[in-house]
Amino acid sequence: MSAGTEYTFRMGDAVWAKMKGFAAWPGKIDYPPENMKRPAMKKVMHCVFFFGTHDFAWLLESDLKPYQEFKNTFCNNSKKKSNSFKKAINEIEEFLKTGKTFKDSGASSSVEDAQMDADFDALVSGASSKPSTPMSTVKKSAKKRNLSRDSEDSGSSSSARKTKPAGRPSKKIREEASPEREPSNNHTSATSTLVSSSSSSSKKSASSAAVSNFLDRPTLHTPASPNFDLSSTSQTLKEKSIEPSKLNFGFLGLGIMGSGMVKNLLNSGHNVTVWNRTAEKITEFVRIGAKQALTPGDVIAESDIAFSCVADPQAAKDMVFGNCGVLTEMTTTKGYVEMTGIDADTSQDIAEAICLKGGRYLEAQVQGSKTQANEGTLVLLVSGDRSLFDDSQSCFQAMGRNTFYLGEVGNASKMNLVLQLMSGVALAGFAEGMALADRAGLQQKDVLEVLGLTSLACPLMVEKGKAIIEGAFPTHHPLQHMQKDLKLALNMGDQLEQPLPLSASANEVFKHAKRLGYGEHDTSAVYIRARF
Repeated sequence: MSAGTEYTFRMGDAVWAKMKGFAAWPGKIDYPPENMKRPAMKKVMHCVFFFGTHDFAWLLESDLKPYQEFKNTFCNNSKKKSNSFKKAINEIEEFLKTGKTFKDSGASSSVEDAQMDADFDALVSGASSKPSTPMSTVKKSAKKRNLSRDSEDSGSSSSARKTKPAGRPSKKIREEASPEREPSNNHTSATSTLVSSSSSSSKKSASSAAVSNFLDRPTLHTPASPNFDLSSTSQTLKEKSIEPSKLNFGFLGLGIMGSGMVKNLLNSGHNVTVWNRTAEKITEFVRIGAKQALTPGDVIAESDIAFSCVADPQAAKDMVFGNCGVLTEMTTTKGYVEMTGIDADTSQDIAEAICLKGGRYLEAQVQGSKTQANEGTLVLLVSGDRSLFDDSQSCFQAMGRNTFYLGEVGNASKMNLVLQLMSGVALAGFAEGMALADRAGLQQKDVLEVLGLTSLACPLMVEKGKAIIEGAFPTHHPLQHMQKDLKLALNMGDQLEQPLPLSASANEVFKHAKRLGYGEHDTSAVYIRARF
């Protein structure tokens, strides 16, 4: 679409979406499917759901126009419009009235085609869009036709259906000539990624089934992570005597680590606005004084300084560059602190985007587990904007017992990966030792007791040893996060041409344990792999 007036679109807005090589098509701003990643572009983009075709695509904001304002422009030449286009118009008009989105209903009948033509002509002419034949009647008649057709087929082809694989229904595709090209998942462009919601879910289920059959293992239930009383203040926090900053703070991500950090921020007197991908978790924190935000962008708008602690580098990027993300509200008065375990390259990409919007950026990598996050005894490795580091001091005091400032962006990420590499290799070795002791007929509790009296004794080994003996593996630090950090450390070694043979072996051990279904269990579950 041609450049002109700039628009700021929000979730659920009805739009005209123009993909390269395709006619403008009605859609709405929507959340992307789980397996649909945002293209690596620093321009403002939105995920669009296309009515009629029920596909999704990432599009630049410059390729979108408000639906109502440009309705007459793109609905002209009604005689040349395809039935699919008319169906899309009817669906978006119904969406604007009821807020409901149509579901796929298969090929339409001639009665439905005639009804779409009438509805479309009425919409274009400005007449009442109320269907002459109720949609429910059309759907019922279509359902009857399908039922009768199925009953006719049952007599002649029942034996054929007996040999037909389950879950692979036949598909009837109706093609129609049209002057417009319709959005479809066969099209790929530099500025959009198109995904069919129905096909993606079927592929995902098929893939899951294949993995399950290959492993031949029962479904594993993730053990409950230790619960903490959010309203209680840890003894360590009481002893710190923190004077809270008068600034407004935000926090993105209320996971295993984020929950404890936010709890300590609130209990130390800070004003905090929170957002989490799973909204149910937010209720607990609102009860103890947090404010709720609907999107990551809203957190930035409400805060002077916002912290982010999510799962991995891709999730961190999605938080910043995604729809309604951090960049949409970033200004020269805002600060952003990335606490997700990421690599230096990802951190520098985020820093560049934040700084281009005039904001300040800091990476604060975390050493510790859920217990340390809850007690406020984490070790924080920080690098980036020094003034933002100073403004965040009261928050760092609430979260951890020690904070180290390491200079320019990237240094904290590198330091964290080095420490995680050491931890992962040591834990893999410890798990193998415990497995060997068990195979040799030794009592594991005796091994752990003797270990505690030697120079090898450390809190990590003692904590993980107890989990191995009990065999429950309650999640303090997810195994999949450790494997992610080992992978990032190996990537850093590749870039620097530094051999890391032990780290590579440890990564394979953790990777195998993750493949066996223990990714969401505690890192101590690597012992299961060591026993094989």
